Amino acid sequence: MTSQSIIEQAADVLKIEAEGILGLVAKMDGRFNEMVDLILSATGRIIVGGIGKSGIVARKIVATLNSTGTRSLFLHPVEAMHGDLGIVDPDDVFIALSSSGETDELNILVPSIRNIGCRVIAFTGNLESTLARESHVVIDVGVDKEACPLGLAPTASTTAMLAMGDALAVVLINLKKFKSSDFKKVHPGGRLGQRLANRVRDFMLTGDLIPMVSIGTSMARTIGEIDRHGLGVAFIVDTDNILSGIITDGDIRRGVAKQLDFSRMSAAEVMTQDPRTIDPEIPAYDALNLMEKYQITVLPVTDRTGAVKGILHLHDVLGKGDFKFNGT
Repeated sequence: MTSQSIIEQAADVLKIEAEGILGLVAKMDGRFNEMVDLILSATGRIIVGGIGKSGIVARKIVATLNSTGTRSLFLHPVEAMHGDLGIVDPDDVFIALSSSGETDELNILVPSIRNIGCRVIAFTGNLESTLARESHVVIDVGVDKEACPLGLAPTASTTAMLAMGDALAVVLINLKKFKSSDFKKVHPGGRLGQRLANRVRDFMLTGDLIPMVSIGTSMARTIGEIDRHGLGVAFIVDTDNILSGIITDGDIRRGVAKQLDFSRMSAAEVMTQDPRTIDPEIPAYDALNLMEKYQITVLPVTDRTGAVKGILHLHDVLGKGDFKFNGT
């Protein structure tokens, strides 16, 4: 087998799996909404179960849900029938994963789950299967074919199942208004978690890197200051370096739309007074929450007197682009 044929075979696998995922889009219907409503109304946990490769996918879905604010756990169907069923409560929701819908160990378990009072959701590619008939909500994750040339090893089917789990997790993130700061709380050892545990002073730009002009500065010079620093903003300060206001790219665009004559105006005439600020000792995740809440990307960093100490940009908090500590 030549190197080229190896690459072609590998590319075919990726195409088949990608087509399997894209095929799910046309299958999305009101049942997905039913599943989401069921999960949001439940006061218990999400319990996910499966056997073999589906069991591995189930563990990944559980990990994703837990890390994004939805309490979840994995239940092995065989272990469940030998005592682990005791972890299931009536307030829980059980998601059963089986491409064929005829996994014996899972289908034996589901009636017991239902008897407890737990609602059952099926991820399956067979809507006429035993699992589908025993479930309250059925999510179609069927694919046209497996990437395995023998059609035996679960490949495209497990990829599609996993993708549907990700779709569920992301929808729940949005509906629950799960934020980056919430992510930090459940990822204290992760890279983002470590960053958000730092203080604003660890990320803010200082000194000459702060776009800042005095209150009487002309708009021409103020726009030049905004352009020179490339942060989309300029701070307006009085003679004691106390923050008086802020001018953003958006303010300039809106002024142009109103046909304001900036050549005859000072910064004081255009600035937004009393902008939102943050203290340098505040944790970064609090700053991030503030930015998310008010849809802003830049915050003035001031002390208790209102004096400007730095500027905090969203990209520096999240580590995008060139990351700088204290502007160095």
